[in-house]
Amino acid sequence: RALDEGRRVLLEGTQGTFLSLYHGTYPYVTSKDVTAAAVCSDVGIGPTRVDEVIVVFKAFVTRVGAGPLPGELSQEEIERRGWVEVGSVTGRRRRAAPFNFELAKRAVMLNGATQVALTKMDVLYPECRGAREFDELPKEAKDFVARLEHEVKVPVSLIGTGPEAHEMIDRRDELGLRR
Repeated sequence: RALDEGRRVLLEGTQGTFLSLYHGTYPYVTSKDVTAAAVCSDVGIGPTRVDEVIVVFKAFVTRVGAGPLPGELSQEEIERRGWVEVGSVTGRRRRAAPFNFELAKRAVMLNGATQVALTKMDVLYPECRGAREFDELPKEAKDFVARLEHEVKVPVSLIGTGPEAHEMIDRRDELGLRR
């Protein structure tokens, strides 16, 4: 009804693409599909009613529990890099690996992504902390964003530069993505 009335509707999925029952690394998956198509199905919205699909990537890869993790780092290296995270439900330490561009390309394809939101850039590049404008990022961070856009063929529209809601670079206007 909200869509029929011309109102904006935001749907948020759960978990990561590769925990999907159908597209994940079985048997290390959740009990259902978690792609964008499944989110629409779960709430009863047909795919033609969706204007944008924003896939969220962390600047490095993490995983709780068992299952494949290409490029996995030792816990010592994870600590050295400052990438230590703990699972919100289990309380277990997350395993970590550098960003995986091949997985990102597949996630964009499986979800039909039109934009990328990139989080934890401040963890990968601490000098990014609190940046609000793309020009404030160091060259290495800008190069990472450029490579990601080149690899996945989708614009990076939002860049998280810290844990606070205001620590965000919003490029949607400059990229012509606001509706």
